[in-house]
Order: sequence, then C-alpha cells, then structure tokens
Amino acid sequence: MAPKVLFLALISLVALEQTIVHATFATDAVCGWGKDNCQINGDNLTLILNQWSGAAVQGTKEFIFGYIDMRIKLVPDNSAAVVTTYYTSSPGVATANDKHDEIDFEFLGNETGKPYTIHTNIFVDGVGNREEQFRPWFEPTTDYHNYTIFWNPYMVVWSIDGTVFRVYKNHMDKGIPFPTSRPQRVYSSIWNADDWACQGGRVKTNWTHQPFIARYLNFQDSVCIWNSESSIKDCAAPSNWYAAPQYKELSQSQIDKMNEIRSNNMIYNYCTDTKRFNGKMAPECSLPPY
Repeated sequence: MAPKVLFLALISLVALEQTIVHATFATDAVCGWGKDNCQINGDNLTLILNQWSGAAVQGTKEFIFGYIDMRIKLVPDNSAAVVTTYYTSSPGVATANDKHDEIDFEFLGNETGKPYTIHTNIFVDGVGNREEQFRPWFEPTTDYHNYTIFWNPYMVVWSIDGTVFRVYKNHMDKGIPFPTSRPQRVYSSIWNADDWACQGGRVKTNWTHQPFIARYLNFQDSVCIWNSESSIKDCAAPSNWYAAPQYKELSQSQIDKMNEIRSNNMIYNYCTDTKRFNGKMAPECSLPPY
C-alpha cells in the first residue's frame, strides 16, 4: 500500500457524509503554547524546541470517531530527551476530576545513531497505563512518514505508512473501558523531557544541538464532528463510513504484518509487565487483541 492514509479506499463514501471534514493546518489548526516556535504555512507545520520553549498545535474542531493522519519528519541526529507528540484528547487533562480520553503517539528521541522509541498509549476515563513501545522499522528522520489514528465504535488502530501495528478493541460488553462519548481534538507538540524520556532520564538534552525541529505535512482527517450531546448517538450510527463492516476487524494480511512488527520491533507491552502491576493485569490483556 502506498504511504497514504490507511482508509482512503473509501474516500468516495466519505464525501457523502455531511459530518465529514478534510483538514489542513492553515484552516483547521492553531498554535497553542510556544507560539514563537510554532510555524504554520499552508499545509506545512514546523515545531521547534530550544532552551527557552517548546511548542504545540491543536485542531480547531471536536469530533467522535474517524481518522486523523499527518506526515511527520522527526528531529534528526542527537534528539536525546526530545519528545515529539501527536495525539487526540478530550478536555479535562490534569484536572481534579480527570475523566479525559486520549489516543497517543509519542516519539522519544535518542542519541545520534541510536533509534527512536515509538510510544503509544490510550486513556479512557482518565486512566492510561496501556503503553506499548516500538523501535521504528524505518528511518523516521530523513523523510516524511504517514502516522494515522483510526477510531471507530469497534476499535482504535495505530498505523504508520498504512501498516497497522497496534489495535485496542472495544470490549465494553466485558466491562472494559473504551472511548465512545467524549469529543476529542487533535494535538501535536515538541518538548524537553530529560527527566525520563531517554534511557530513563540518564541521558539529558544536549542543547548544543538546538534548535530541535519536527516538520509536518498534509494534515488530513475524516471525522464525525461534535455538535451537541446528540453527536454521541449520531457518530455511533452504523451508516457512518468508518462503521462499515470492513472496519469492524482487521484483514488477515494486516494481522500478519502487525504480528511481524510486534515480534521484531516491540520493546515494551503493558500486558506483559507483571512486576509493574504486581500481577494485577488489565482485563483486556487476557482477551484476544484483535
């Protein structure tokens, strides 16, 4: 599959949905904090980290379900302790009654010649602790790659260049939380995390290499826009393109490729970290993952 959005095969059906939008950085995103280090030029985005500030950008629309896709070229060379993020989130992060939902890509930089860590997580009702980490099976700093989040009523799918490598399925019928009712926005940021991000905090940010620059192209989305509480029902309707039967589960070829990546490139799986959770593993860990 060409390195385009994973689900572009149904783009003709997407056009029939009144709630579907197609984004660009210029029309559908704004700089957040660190505005001096956030540059939007048409459908190009540059986020910069220096000793004074990082930067962030966020989407202007809230949605439930659909896909988000960006082409990203990560910080090259010595990026130790530099974290570049790309995620969706509902409001309520870091509040006293945190019940937010979130779907994460985080890219943890490393010393020159050492690989990035692709860090993924999902929060539901304010609870995360569902981390999976991977070494990239491609070079993420010399060219742009498509990073896609696909979220429908049946599963959340993470993919890179059209290749699925993680799935979180909806097992609400078994009492396992899944994001279905909170509208989310898309976010991206770059920041210094030398207290933990590189080799457990042992390697610090080398500021002689600043500025650290992450570059983005071609922000695309096809999502169900949040208008009111009625959107919870409307966006979950089976008539929506992303709820079509072919998106209820992965194909066998997708599963085979995902298993290959997970076998060769996965370096952390919360479902196997019995020490961290004192043997009390998340209930989804005992279920088929896809």
